Amino acid sequence: MKVQMTVNGADTSADVEPRLLLAHYLRDTLGLKATNVGCDTTSCGACTVLVDGESVKSCTMLAVQADEASVQTMEGLSPDPESLHPVAAAFREEHGLQCGFCTPGMVMATVSLLAENPTPSEREVREGLEGNLCRCTGYHNIVRAVLAASGQDPDAVTGGGHAEEAPSGGVEAAPGFSTGSGA
Repeated sequence: MKVQMTVNGADTSADVEPRLLLAHYLRDTLGLKATNVGCDTTSCGACTVLVDGESVKSCTMLAVQADEASVQTMEGLSPDPESLHPVAAAFREEHGLQCGFCTPGMVMATVSLLAENPTPSEREVREGLEGNLCRCTGYHNIVRAVLAASGQDPDAVTGGGHAEEAPSGGVEAAPGFSTGSGA
């Protein structure tokens, strides 16, 4: 089947197998390697991209379902390598990158979240990113990065503490799952 879509502002088209996933179309056909495939089950969110402005897990969307759509990947956020997108810059500034595998999906989910809610609370950030997993278990800095990207002072919003960090050696709660401190 022939698919046509705009990816990062450029028109693309290709003949694809009807079963080809959007993530594989982006990575293998177009060579856009920032879209990672971590789980193939929509659990981890590493493959999150924007389709017509909405965050979508591209590991469970067929490329043919994105026919005629506008798709944005991490590469499309900062086409100039000298100038990071504000969300990517906030992830760098707040040390929200960890190993980096989940980062493109986290950044794309954040762009979508901030488009819907420009000044989210800490709880709204955690809920907004709960479909994205960081296997490094470092959500605190990711939440700080989202708050900074929204123009808010992360210390003011979170109270400056690390209330939801796990005890030494423990596993931190996934975004959206409170460990009791609440927002």
